[in-house]
Amino acid sequence: MRHGLYVNAGTQDRKIKMLSLILGGGVGSRLYPLTKDRSKPAVPIGGKFRLIDIPISNCLNSGVRRIFVLTQFNSASLNQHIKNAYHFDSFTHGFVDILAAEQTYKSDQWFQGTADAVRQSMHHLENHDYDYILILSGDQLYQMSFEDMAEAHIASGADLTIATIPVNAKDATSFGIMKVDDMQSINRFIEKPKSDVLADWASEVPEKQRSEGKVYLASMGIYIFNRNTLKDLFKKYPEATDFGKNIIPTAIENGLKVSSYLYDGYWTDIGNIQSFYEANLEMTNPISQFDLYDKENPVYTRRRNLPTSKLMGTQIWQSILAEGTIIDAKEIVHSVVGVRSRIGKDTVIKDSIIMGHDYYETLDQINQPGSIPMGIGHSCYIERAIVDKNARIGNTVIIRGAPGLPNKEEDGYSIVDGIVIIKKKAIIPSGTVIGAV
Repeated sequence: MRHGLYVNAGTQDRKIKMLSLILGGGVGSRLYPLTKDRSKPAVPIGGKFRLIDIPISNCLNSGVRRIFVLTQFNSASLNQHIKNAYHFDSFTHGFVDILAAEQTYKSDQWFQGTADAVRQSMHHLENHDYDYILILSGDQLYQMSFEDMAEAHIASGADLTIATIPVNAKDATSFGIMKVDDMQSINRFIEKPKSDVLADWASEVPEKQRSEGKVYLASMGIYIFNRNTLKDLFKKYPEATDFGKNIIPTAIENGLKVSSYLYDGYWTDIGNIQSFYEANLEMTNPISQFDLYDKENPVYTRRRNLPTSKLMGTQIWQSILAEGTIIDAKEIVHSVVGVRSRIGKDTVIKDSIIMGHDYYETLDQINQPGSIPMGIGHSCYIERAIVDKNARIGNTVIIRGAPGLPNKEEDGYSIVDGIVIIKKKAIIPSGTVIGAV
């Protein structure tokens, strides 16, 4: 009976019995207002997906089919998406299950950090046969083979393997940085180092990364633990709440074999509005670094059975249009347009993310006197903006973000890093001007 990840070892098939735990994230304040009513992994991306689809798809494409998602904050929409998107037949023995934060007789505390979330969830794994635990973040964008990482972990004889990626000095201060020896064993680790100590943390990296100034090995927040290693660490250090701050340094100090698995592909942490905005628009490039068209590694999501998109004389340049859209716009440039979006006549969209809608309004609702239909009206101009789901934008509205705009918080919108974010379900009256004039 097959339950886990399978690799080919020489002439015989060897089964790697591994579970995956995906961390649902905390409050996600740096992604506000996108996280006002949803958790980070539930934030829509790429027109039709959600962030949680990325780690789940990487697992499924790697043969990891026993997946737990640990949730706590604003988790209703995430739970609903997982329930509607991921179904396994009775012959695969696979699942994507939600483990919500819970109070028990042993603990009345919610998750206090990444390690604490896994610790409090370990008792749910007791009925499963596994030797390794793959721990992932729910808010990163990448395509990676966990099969290759698992093979490297076993071959190295490591107790813990950390996926690493070279970064530059500017980014290094936001990550856990490590030093490795010639065998890729990690012998030193520091969490979010200050810039004045970075000189001592440069590592040997491939020439391509070195030429780009990426000489610091950063933790990607992707870990493979031996089962007994993780259980022993939790038992010995019950107060440790975070992997980067507590568990990993402790493992190294106690002489455990901690290995680096160097990843050389595209990876970005969706940690703030700017990174979210840039990651979405990067997908519109003719050859994007995150390949949505890789037939060997598809990105899975909820099947909506929507109709094809309908366009009426719109000029479209370097943009992504999801299914089910109804577009009468004048021009859409370098933008992502999400499912069921409705955009009115003579409207211009530039450098923007339109997340779309959860449902269609009826013609009677659209034509109701005095109301603003869901979607974007006619003769609008929208640039450098994010329009969250189910927003209602009237006619002749101007929304223009620009670098240098001061951050701002209003009932219907926010301005963050020069990007205007129209909030979920916001109503923007006709004639409104937001942002740069």
